[in-house]
Amino acid sequence: MTDWLPPEALVALALSLRVSLWATVLSLPFGVAVAWLLARRRFPGHGVLNGLVHLPLILPPVVTGYLLLIAFGRRGVIGQWLHEVLGLTLAFRWTGAVLAAAVMAFPLLVRAIRLSFEAVDPKLEEAAATLGASRLAVFATVTLPLILPGVLAGAVLAFAKAMGEFGATITFVANIPGETQTLPTAIYTFLQVPGGDATALRLVLLSVLVAMAALGLSEWLARRVARRVRGL
Repeated sequence: MTDWLPPEALVALALSLRVSLWATVLSLPFGVAVAWLLARRRFPGHGVLNGLVHLPLILPPVVTGYLLLIAFGRRGVIGQWLHEVLGLTLAFRWTGAVLAAAVMAFPLLVRAIRLSFEAVDPKLEEAAATLGASRLAVFATVTLPLILPGVLAGAVLAFAKAMGEFGATITFVANIPGETQTLPTAIYTFLQVPGGDATALRLVLLSVLVAMAALGLSEWLARRVARRVRGL
């Protein structure tokens, strides 16, 4: 493998996979909660919340990265507290790349799950509630199995978006080899080096293969879940 890709490219690939996985896993509970709020509740500020969730899709990624730097940098409003109280530094660290990827992928995650919530007939949940099931039990036994294909689709979209995130990441955590250099920033770096085009092309092909593998896994899991739900 090292004959086909240099060691620094393999490190960037491994870091991208780690960042994307953590970004997806950590944002998933929040995505489900926000999607449920937007789909099932009407409250003052509903439109504001919806706008904030989708803001990263509208803003240039560099702007999002700069806002993250202001908020979560060592001297940022939140970042300074995290550093002094918890000893956690996000700016220019791989953990910051996770945050940037999660923020950029969050709108896609929420939208997919929200559509699944809206497709579930509330009468099914009401019927379970009338039989004495608690809200948590209704969600776990009725709602969650029905929205699970949408959750999987949203997770795959989030993972793919995190794998391809560039602008917010490079603005918030820079492009430090071995620390914050992900697959997209590595491709950018090799394109700037004379003779690096071949390595950049190989990394592009790897990105496509990873995305296709994630999509195939999602489709397989969705079919299995759908069959299980139909068998309930």
